[in-house]
Amino acid sequence: MRWRLIQTADNDLLTQGPLFRALVVLSTPMLVSALLQNLQSVIDLFWVGRLGAEAVAAVAMSGTLLMVLFPMLMGMSLGTVALVSRAMGAQRYDEAAAAAGQSLSLSLSLGLISAVAGWFGTPLLFRLLGAGPEVLPDGIAYLRISMVGSVTSFALFMGNAVLQGAGDTVTPMLIMAVANLLNVVLDPLLIFGPGPFPALGVQGAALATVLSQAVAATLSLVALLTGRVRIHLRLELLRPDTALAWRILRIGIPGSGQALSRSLMSLVLMRIVATCGTVAVAAYGIGLRFHMITLMPAFALGGAAATMVGQNLGAGRPGRARRAAWLAAGLDVVLMVAAAAFFALLAGPLIRVFNADPEVIGIGAVYLRTVSPFYVFAALAIVLGRALNGAGDTMAPMIFTVLSLWGLQVPLALTLPGRMATPTDGIWWAIAAATVLHGVLIAAWFETGRWKRTRV
Repeated sequence: MRWRLIQTADNDLLTQGPLFRALVVLSTPMLVSALLQNLQSVIDLFWVGRLGAEAVAAVAMSGTLLMVLFPMLMGMSLGTVALVSRAMGAQRYDEAAAAAGQSLSLSLSLGLISAVAGWFGTPLLFRLLGAGPEVLPDGIAYLRISMVGSVTSFALFMGNAVLQGAGDTVTPMLIMAVANLLNVVLDPLLIFGPGPFPALGVQGAALATVLSQAVAATLSLVALLTGRVRIHLRLELLRPDTALAWRILRIGIPGSGQALSRSLMSLVLMRIVATCGTVAVAAYGIGLRFHMITLMPAFALGGAAATMVGQNLGAGRPGRARRAAWLAAGLDVVLMVAAAAFFALLAGPLIRVFNADPEVIGIGAVYLRTVSPFYVFAALAIVLGRALNGAGDTMAPMIFTVLSLWGLQVPLALTLPGRMATPTDGIWWAIAAATVLHGVLIAAWFETGRWKRTRV
C-alpha cells in the first residue's frame, strides 16, 4: 500500500471542511504519536524503577537537563510549521519543500553541536543541579548516551514538524509505533542483560531509546526523500539557503526563548525539589511523567490548531482559523477536567506502579492531586499558544511564559516551602499558580486577534 492512501487531511478539509472533523483527523494521530514518544520515557522509568530510587532520580534529572538542550530545536519546529503550513494552504508546494529542507539541515547541525557540548558538559550540569553522589554515576552515563543520539533525535523531531505543517500526521504516528516497539524489546534486554545481552543498568535504558529513535529518524527521512508523503524533499534542498534559513530562525528565535525559559525554570525547580531530598526528586520525576502524558492531548490539539491556523491564514480564512483554535482549546479543557478527577482517585496507586517506597508514593500523590485541577488553564496556554505559533506569532507566548514562570512560579517555589509543614507542598502550589496565570495571559492575547496580521 502506498503511503498516500493512509494519510490524514487534504487541504480542502483543513481550509473548507467541518472544523471538528479536521481537528480530529489531524490531532488523533498526533496524540497517538505523542503518547508513543512519551511512552518511551515511561518504559525507561518502569524498568529503571526496579533498580532503586537513586536510578529513578538519575533518569529524572537527565530528562530535565535534556529539556534545556532542546530550545533552538523547538524554535525551529515552530518556524517550520508556520512556513510549511502557510505555503501548503496557499498551494505553494515547492516553497513548502524548500522550507522543509532548510529546517532539516539546521536540525542536523544543531544535533552535532549538542552532542559534543553535552558529552563534555554533562558532569558540570549534574553538579549544578545538586545531584547527590549516589546519583552522579548513573546520571552522567545516561545523559551522555542520550546526547550522542541528539543528531538522530533532532532529525526525527524536525521531520515530524515538516509533516505536521503539511497536514500529514499519520506518517509520524506509524514511525513512532515502530520506534516504541523496538524500545519495548530493547529496554529489559539492555538494562538487565538476560542471556547473551550485557547488563548495562541505567545506561542500557538510554542506549535502547537512542537506538529506537535512530531507526525512527531513518524512516522519516526515507519517507520525505522518496516522495511517499504529502511533501517531497530533495537532497539539493538541504544545501544552505541563508535567506530561507533566516526566515525560519526569525520566527523560531522567540519560540526558542520560550522553550529556553521553560527549560531553565525546570532546572531551577528540580534544584529546589532536590533540597527536599532524593525521595522528593524521585516522587517529582514520576509525577511529572504522568503529567506529561496528561498534557499530550493539549499538545496534539495545539499542533492541530497550529496547522489549521497556518493553512487557513495562507488560504485567506482568518475567521475559520480563530474558530478552529477555540474549538481545540475547548475539547482539551474537557479532557483536563476528566484527568483531574482520575488523579484525585488514583494518585497513590499510580505512583506505586513505578516505586513502592511509601515516602515516594505520599509525596508523588500530593503532587498529582494538587497540580492536576489547574491543568484546565494549561489547556488554554498550550492549545492557544500553539495556535499563535502556527500564525507565526511567537513573541507574545515567549513574553507570557517568562512572566508566568520567572515572575511568579520561581519566586513562589522559593518562598512557599518555608511557610508550609511539608516543604514540597509549597512547590506544588507554586506550579499551580503559574499555570493559572499563563493560561489567562495567552487566552487574553489570542482574543485581541493581532496574530491574524503576522507576516512569515
